[in-house]
Amino acid sequence: MTDAIFETNLPGLLYRGKVRDTYDIGDDRLLMVASDRISAFDVVMDQPIPGKGIILTQMSSFWFDIIGHVIPNHVIATVSDESAMANVEITGALIDLSPEIARRSMVIKKAERLDIECVVRNYIAGSAWAEYEESGTMNGQLLPPGMKATERFSEPVFTPSTKAASGHDMPLTNKEAKNLVGDEMHRVLEEKSLEVFQAAHDYAGERGMILVDTKFEFGFVDGELTIIDEVLTPDSSRYWDVNDWSSGSFPPAFDKQFLREWLLGTDWNREPPPPTLPDEIIEQTQARYLESYRRLSGKSLIL
Repeated sequence: MTDAIFETNLPGLLYRGKVRDTYDIGDDRLLMVASDRISAFDVVMDQPIPGKGIILTQMSSFWFDIIGHVIPNHVIATVSDESAMANVEITGALIDLSPEIARRSMVIKKAERLDIECVVRNYIAGSAWAEYEESGTMNGQLLPPGMKATERFSEPVFTPSTKAASGHDMPLTNKEAKNLVGDEMHRVLEEKSLEVFQAAHDYAGERGMILVDTKFEFGFVDGELTIIDEVLTPDSSRYWDVNDWSSGSFPPAFDKQFLREWLLGTDWNREPPPPTLPDEIIEQTQARYLESYRRLSGKSLIL
């Protein structure tokens, strides 16, 4: 099994996020490396999930191909794909890149990022359920009374949030989201987010999995709206087995929710520093990510 990589230190570091380290490799190209860091409630845990970055990179690559007919993406090549890399100029951090880092890396186009998280929900869960329990609303919008946990909406709902550089992302009302990006861009982002979600939801459903909710990021590449960052991974999405779901109860999660639930059972206040993760929680989180990839892609990853 590959060693865990908590942090990378290559030439040209541009940005270190909660999970990804991004490097400028010249010619309007970036190297995006998915580490094994894991965050929950917008706080990075002190222990990594070994191989998680490999799973995220390979799963994003898989999904970018599946949804490619809906919207362009920023990927030039997944670094572990030798044929895709054959036409990529090897510069900067790509020089002497180790195989361990290559498996968790993508060469991407520079994008002008839109600072908004485009969240789509098809079931009420997570922070949406918490808000509903407290106030009967979701993103400030009143919902029908008497809804059950995990209940399916009549159609997917666009519920964007802020894109915080640090700290917690916050849900946006329709008005707040429109004030942030403008009415027309809000309309376009909602339309594209719902279109991508539906394509992925249908694909997952054919494989016995429910795409519960997810979040997308968008930017402009050469003036064209483009989906960027990761897409439809267990970090950014909720997945359930279709046979496990029934309205009113939370089924087993094939995503980060497993870790969140363990954290909710502690006395942690959701602010740094986080609690120490037991070995079994690390191992079971990894197993759920691997199983999510296997079920959706039809392939097994050897870490």
